[in-house]
Amino acid sequence: MAYDEGLADRIRDLLSAHSEVSERKMFGGIAFMVGGNMAVGVLGEDLIVRLDREEAAKALAEEGVREFDFTGRPAKGMIFVAPEQTADEKSLAGWVEAGAGYAASLPSK
Repeated sequence: MAYDEGLADRIRDLLSAHSEVSERKMFGGIAFMVGGNMAVGVLGEDLIVRLDREEAAKALAEEGVREFDFTGRPAKGMIFVAPEQTADEKSLAGWVEAGAGYAASLPSK
């Protein structure tokens, strides 16, 4: 599955202030790692965000957010965010920072 290169470029810009950022092809899309831990990714036109389980559960109440169920089974702590929720830079930055902050809180790999 292809992924939205424009969205990936916008994420790269936002993550440029973080250290230990890398990219990895994952899920048929692209994942951005902070300290070796997945922070965010892009699959199709959707943003993938990794959060702690409690924050992910809260995020599901927001419009345009759904469970990350790419494999047919929901992955705990991961969500899809629809394109309309990442269209403006402020909204995208909030999601990217949430994912990057969680990834940075984990032990480096």
